[in-house]
Amino acid sequence: MNKTISTFLLRITLIIGLVFIGHLLVLDFLDSPLFNDKIVLAYIVNTVFAIVVFIGLFLFREKFKNRLGFLFLFASMAKFALFLLLFNTSYKSDGIVSPTELFAFFIPYFFTLSVEVFSLSKWLNKLE
Repeated sequence: MNKTISTFLLRITLIIGLVFIGHLLVLDFLDSPLFNDKIVLAYIVNTVFAIVVFIGLFLFREKFKNRLGFLFLFASMAKFALFLLLFNTSYKSDGIVSPTELFAFFIPYFFTLSVEVFSLSKWLNKLE
């Protein structure tokens, strides 16, 4: 396996794992249910999608060298579309999106996106 990909996989796994544990600890501290609001699915979907995007951009780095930024933006929009399909209807089923529902999706989204952007920027700077 390529060093760039293996480093990214290790980085995202460790960071998202720690964020997930921290998220559960905060929920426990607040006496909120730990596994409501599709929290596990949100972490899995966001992490898997970030991995797919990173590996996809890496594999197509030569073919689409000048378009990698646009591909990344398109992938980010696709994440929101995936959110709407998988989460939005169940979150709005009672007519209200609660803070725990909002954080259950956006905490993993923010951290996977941050790791993804950090890793992509390091990797893209090496290409130049």
